[in-house]
Amino acid sequence: MELLSHLELTTGAAPRGTVVWLHGLGADGWDFVPIVRELDLPEDLPLRFIFPNAPVRPVTINNGHAMRAWYDIAMADIGRLPDEAGIRQSQAQVEAFLAREKSRGIPAGRIVLAGFSQGGAIALHAGLRHTEALAGILALSTYLPLGETLERESADENGQVPIFMAHGVQDPVVPLSLAQSSREMLAARGLAPEWHTYPMPHSVCAEEVAAISAWLVSRYRSPILMA
Repeated sequence: MELLSHLELTTGAAPRGTVVWLHGLGADGWDFVPIVRELDLPEDLPLRFIFPNAPVRPVTINNGHAMRAWYDIAMADIGRLPDEAGIRQSQAQVEAFLAREKSRGIPAGRIVLAGFSQGGAIALHAGLRHTEALAGILALSTYLPLGETLERESADENGQVPIFMAHGVQDPVVPLSLAQSSREMLAARGLAPEWHTYPMPHSVCAEEVAAISAWLVSRYRSPILMA
């Protein structure tokens, strides 16, 4: 599959790992580029960051206006009537980036799938179904789509994948209750997401960025990944 248009940057020579970061509905790859500097990662931990642009498609809840979206949303209750075809198409597009990173010498075990809102939903969906163990999944202000298919589709290789989940308690877009139920669904599958909440709306805050940075450092300095 041809790669989506994307932005790419590295924090140093010879990256030791890759973070594929998916933006939210209506945004684009530029949305989270500034966060790389804010993460203030150690100089001795060079990473590659890839920010794909979602395809432009009509979004039902926005009166059918076309915008960058990983899948369609049909109603305000975003957990209902999921756009399964769009979600699976985006999963395949993420898989293409994972394959390209492996061809560049970065194994799956040194790749983190990250995303915000819709992007986080795809990171969870694709990461839990990937057939090689990933370094982790970073899921921000998001939820688990197609949870009813997870039992039969989840990959054993990512049955214990480290997951960082964070959410704003004042989020009017993705309700905190939906994120919490997603967390509980993951826990029922034997996963143990690292869970954070912050006094914020549908956004990212400084305290969250610091926690993300610490989590990334812990993942890439894991003895397993160092091997």
